[in-house]
Amino acid sequence: MAKKLNCLVSAGPTREWIDPVRFISNPSSGKMGYALAKEAHTRGFDVNLVSGPVGIKPVDGIMLTRVETAEEMRKAMIEKYDSSNLIIMCAAVCDHKPKFKWQQKKKKDQFPQNIEMIPNEDILEELGQRKKEFQTLVGFAAETENGVQNALQKLKKKNLDWIALNDISNKNIGFGSENNEITLFSSLGKKVKFEFSSKEDLATAMFEVILK
Repeated sequence: MAKKLNCLVSAGPTREWIDPVRFISNPSSGKMGYALAKEAHTRGFDVNLVSGPVGIKPVDGIMLTRVETAEEMRKAMIEKYDSSNLIIMCAAVCDHKPKFKWQQKKKKDQFPQNIEMIPNEDILEELGQRKKEFQTLVGFAAETENGVQNALQKLKKKNLDWIALNDISNKNIGFGSENNEITLFSSLGKKVKFEFSSKEDLATAMFEVILK
């Protein structure tokens, strides 16, 4: 019997805590990442799903690792990366985090007017640097302007095989929506546009292209 291929998917947002009750995050629902993980499982992959905090029920048959911060997501992705054939980085990871986290809740009159931020490590770029010949690495570019230019720059800079561009300025396909509209670009110059559709249908269509 042929050995199953492994698929590693990240989904959802990350949170970077300011104090015990406040954090910086984004409105990613994780729906696209979970749809991709489910599609991979349907196609016979052994699937590892690394998920930020979302309100989606686990999918039977998929190994789920829950994380919260960008650093936790990075560690989980690196741990499972080398044994994965297909890696899809769909999570909306916070680019920055507060330099200091207060251990006690800051009262309203004590809360600082300015919070110093420092960058998180770029998970996707690190994965691209570690990529082996047998691996296919897919990233996402959630953009509000200059989408194609930004996506193509990210594709090259991070050594990706594919990048999925979606316009989050459109409220009908932005964070938290049931539908999406994606354009796939490959490192070999291929471009495939998927029109407005459910995230489940888009996951199926994306796999049809990526696995060709």
